Amino acid sequence: MTAIKHALQRDIFTPNDERLLSIVNVCKAGKKKKNCFLCATVTTERPVQVRVVKVKKSDKGDFYKRQMAWELRDLAEVDAKDASKENPEFDLHFEKVYRWVASSTAEKNSFISCIWKLNQRYLRKKVEFVNVSSQLLEESVPSGESQSVAGGDEDALDNYQELNAREEQDIEGMMEVCEYAISNAEAFAEKLSKELQVLDGANIHSIMASEKQVNILMQLLDEALSEVDTIEGKMSSYEEMLQSVKEQMDQISQSNRLIQISNTNNGKLLDEIQFLVNYMDLSKGHIRALQEGDLSSSKGIEACINASEALLQCMNVALRPGHEKLMAVKQQQHLFTELRDTFARRLTNHLNNVFVHQPLLIPCAAYVQGHDQSSVLSQHMAELTLPKHSPLHRDLLRYAKLMEWLKNTQREKYEGLSRTYVDYMTRLYEREIKDFFEVAKIKMAGTAKEGKGNKFATLPRKESALKQETESLHGSSGKLTGSTSSLNKLAVQGSSSRRSQSSSLLDMGNMSASDLDVADRTKFDKIFEQVLSELEPLCLAEQDFISKFFKLQQHPTLAQGEVEESDGGVPSRQPPPGEYRHFISSTEKDMVRLMMNKVFQSIETELNSLIALGDKIDSFHSLYMLVKMSHHVWTAENVDPASYLSTTLGNVLVTVKRNFDKCISGQIRQMEEVKISKKSKVGILPFVAGFEEFAELAETIFRNAERRGDLDKAYVKLIRAVFMNVEKVANESQKTPCDVVMMENFHHIFSTLSHLKISCLETERREAKHKYTDHLQSYVINSLGQPLEKLNHFFEGVEARVAQGVREDEVSYQLAFNKQELRKVIKEYPGKEVKKGLDNLYKKVDKHLCEEESLLQVVWHSMQDEFICQYKHFEGLIGRCYPGSGITMEFTIGDMLEYFSSIAQSH
Repeated sequence: MTAIKHALQRDIFTPNDERLLSIVNVCKAGKKKKNCFLCATVTTERPVQVRVVKVKKSDKGDFYKRQMAWELRDLAEVDAKDASKENPEFDLHFEKVYRWVASSTAEKNSFISCIWKLNQRYLRKKVEFVNVSSQLLEESVPSGESQSVAGGDEDALDNYQELNAREEQDIEGMMEVCEYAISNAEAFAEKLSKELQVLDGANIHSIMASEKQVNILMQLLDEALSEVDTIEGKMSSYEEMLQSVKEQMDQISQSNRLIQISNTNNGKLLDEIQFLVNYMDLSKGHIRALQEGDLSSSKGIEACINASEALLQCMNVALRPGHEKLMAVKQQQHLFTELRDTFARRLTNHLNNVFVHQPLLIPCAAYVQGHDQSSVLSQHMAELTLPKHSPLHRDLLRYAKLMEWLKNTQREKYEGLSRTYVDYMTRLYEREIKDFFEVAKIKMAGTAKEGKGNKFATLPRKESALKQETESLHGSSGKLTGSTSSLNKLAVQGSSSRRSQSSSLLDMGNMSASDLDVADRTKFDKIFEQVLSELEPLCLAEQDFISKFFKLQQHPTLAQGEVEESDGGVPSRQPPPGEYRHFISSTEKDMVRLMMNKVFQSIETELNSLIALGDKIDSFHSLYMLVKMSHHVWTAENVDPASYLSTTLGNVLVTVKRNFDKCISGQIRQMEEVKISKKSKVGILPFVAGFEEFAELAETIFRNAERRGDLDKAYVKLIRAVFMNVEKVANESQKTPCDVVMMENFHHIFSTLSHLKISCLETERREAKHKYTDHLQSYVINSLGQPLEKLNHFFEGVEARVAQGVREDEVSYQLAFNKQELRKVIKEYPGKEVKKGLDNLYKKVDKHLCEEESLLQVVWHSMQDEFICQYKHFEGLIGRCYPGSGITMEFTIGDMLEYFSSIAQSH
């Protein structure tokens, strides 16, 4: 084992700067494998690291190799299995448990003893030893090989100290002097021992010879001690003196500290006084402005604004703890509260007066010239314009900052002013808007005469005939009522020169009877556009003014039931009573919307009434209204999607769209109810011509319109209804053949759609062409019939024989179809008789067709082509069935062309 140990030390551990302390030959428990060695090693460098290394012989068996190593600090437990009996098995608990069987119990005990010593010496965390004899852990392993490995080497490692360079030189010098130092080490060691004894004796004699010097040294030490005692006494006296000085300095320091505290307190008190004076002092000028400031002049308003802002800053200052208990602060706060209430009352009363008497503030030229308000309103109404309130807005906006101050300080008064403004402006706008719409309705009905001499401008408003004629239009629902009202009479007045109230595609088909005046519709379009153009800036200007004047753009308002603090933090706000509680909304946009709904509550009703009137005068007015209303809704949404104008026009647009749909449905219903005279030919149906007029009108109106999709849907509905009802009328027609009705009307529809180029009706255009072509061909075939009837029957018999299997060149041998019979039939149709039959056919076709569509020549040319095809067919049969007979028709194709041409020219 010693040889193995030295070999392992030399080959494995010395190159790694390690020393081998103990070794044990082991194998894994329960497995038959080659033995290996567990080695306990320490490093030669500091800090010392202790490891357990597993060494195994190579497969060839000529050298050892290091297989695995564990740090001793990772060892948790050593289990020797049995402390009382000899047992070679033991376990080492690292991260996992390793079970080993030693070659002998002595080797196992020696290895465990070495592990215990290394654990005691180098590790703070002690390894737990289980089933190990206490004697083995307390005593050294018996002498011998184990002793030398486990204990000796460890002690040698502890006592070993490397020689330095000087010591090495000294030893080499001594060995060079003594020749036998290497050959006889014992003699050399004995010689060195003798020399050491000689040196020790010399040292002792030297010490004994220096006794006198030691006595002198002791005497000097005694003298030094006495001097130290003297110095200590002086130091004590100095310390007593310094103590008295220290006490005096402490008194002075205490006095200075009190003075410093007093100065600090005085500075803080001065800061507090300056804070209160700076932030809670209102100048006399501001107080005078709040109490007596002129609220009617620009200079006075500016002074009041500055004073109110200064007052608000003083009232909102964040007082420090304890300030509210000061009497001066309480007095100042009371003064601020009185000033606030006083100024709030003055401001509220002044603005109430401004609201009530606001017409006097409008710098209108008419007032300067001495005209009254009614004349100015009448002038606006005659020109179909609404009065502008921008001068009033400009005058009131001077008070916007004061309204914001009132909103932040006196919420109830602010809301009272908003109610006053809304109430008065509601009455004012209702009167102006009502007059405006009355004039628009009169102009729309065609009774108001524009220009000079307009008597409406000089009539008192309460007694005007306008109100008497339009009073039926102002019901709660905003719809027209009373079919016998005078306004309706005005609308239908002059029916000989304008359309009826209920226009339709049928009416439009008969232009000479209805005498449709396109200028009337253009005039209606301009009136409706003027109405919307006047309302739009009016609503936008008022909404902008309300937002700016009542400061509804910056901060959200308090919700209903929420309180705000005033008078030093006392909750004072309560929900206002009455119908205006709904003004308190969660957002300021809602409040603006509610105020606008109240101010302009009559706009939507009046617009619906105007729309109803326009629709009653002419149902096609809904096309104009849909386009105009859609455009204005789109414009308003681009400006502000949530504005009152956008919402209101959107609601009215729904009504307009409903009227448009109703107009389309009415046209379809009238198509279904159309009745055709049994005694006259049909021609172009009224609703077919009416659809052309409708489409031309709609294309003009909806050019570049936003609601083009609605028109496309209406087109599809109308054209399908036209198709269906054309077929219905054609089937019911008794005077005119069905094919003629279908041919003429679908030709007209195809021409109309081709001319207008309506993309959504491209499928219907192709369908109309297909129906026209089919019915043209059907009419030509049915009308032409068999102009050479006997000849046609003869050749039908010939074709029947051929179909039965008779050869074509043998047909002439049939008794009924021989050459003689063929010549008889041909002689019955000389050219003169043929021309006479064609002339009668032309007259018959002329009676069937109408002049408007001019299809006579087209039909006649198609009949010519069909007759020529029959002629060629007969000639072909003669050539194939009667070859070499020399039989021909009494007339040629040239004769036929001359017959058709001369007949067409003669008529």
